[in-house]
Amino acid sequence: MTEDALEYIKSHPEGVLQSDLWKALGIDSRKCSRIVARLLKDRQITREIVSADGIRTYRLTGIRQESDPGRFSPLLAEGCFEPCAGCIDECVPEHCAKLSEWVFAIVFRGSGQSEAV
Repeated sequence: MTEDALEYIKSHPEGVLQSDLWKALGIDSRKCSRIVARLLKDRQITREIVSADGIRTYRLTGIRQESDPGRFSPLLAEGCFEPCAGCIDECVPEHCAKLSEWVFAIVFRGSGQSEAV
């Protein structure tokens, strides 16, 4: 039911009233509130208070998720994050211990050797 609610919300880019959502899904307002709470907690939707016909309700809007799963790929090698990403140390890459350890870990993992060689 949560997936149905999310799909319905995302199918309305301008947002959907929570009161319309529970009617469209054929559920009661209490169950709808629980679903909305779950979607809010998971940061899949946003909610703003609005007045519709003099009645307070909420406008629900889907949050666009990043569709590019490889957006961090330049920072990854062998599934490990490159240590310079976000590093605050002021060092020279040729003499950086963290960067050297990362490179050696990738080389040894790829060759099947142990680092103690």
